[in-house]
Amino acid sequence: MTPSPLPFSPAAERNRAPILHVLRGVLPQHARVLEIASGTGQHAAFFAAAQRGWTWQPSDAADAALTGIAAHCAGLPNVRPPLALDVLAQPWADTLGRFDALFCANMLHISPQATGAALMRAAADHLEPLGRLVVYGPFLVEGEPTSPGNLAFDADLRARDPAWRLRRLGDVSAPARAAGLALVQRVDMPANNLSLVFCLEAGHTGAPHAPR
Repeated sequence: MTPSPLPFSPAAERNRAPILHVLRGVLPQHARVLEIASGTGQHAAFFAAAQRGWTWQPSDAADAALTGIAAHCAGLPNVRPPLALDVLAQPWADTLGRFDALFCANMLHISPQATGAALMRAAADHLEPLGRLVVYGPFLVEGEPTSPGNLAFDADLRARDPAWRLRRLGDVSAPARAAGLALVQRVDMPANNLSLVFCLEAGHTGAPHAPR
């Protein structure tokens, strides 16, 4: 029997190199990284192969995605088995522990509005002190013109699901501040996307450490 092809996202293939450049600029050579909404697993496999000092923990809310993620990452010793993890199902288990960084790409615009605030709260609880949360995707930025492509994408999202839409940068940064995360860097990316880098402020205490 011919094996099923691996799940594939053309967008993940296109944006993986620019995102890796951002991650290398904000993360140390050795880091524990939790990826939220890993999807096909292409990002996890590419980043972990490129930076062997990163221990990568992929996750996804869809159980069906876990098999494909594991297949993409097979043979990479620094990738842990993917976890079933729903951002909105909080609190996350204490046994998840803390990470040097959380990474999330292209999730907020295809999820309910509450997902953004939930991501920020969970990141604050599961990041090491001064850890980083890196969020990638398309955003609307107050006071700046929106590209025709992003306007059309926003309209398409709303037509597909009333809860979906491009999120405003302020609607993401405000709950981040409330959770103890400071927006420390904004990187303009290809195809009118942004990478947003948040840092867990000193003195924040959240979920307890899990044994390593």
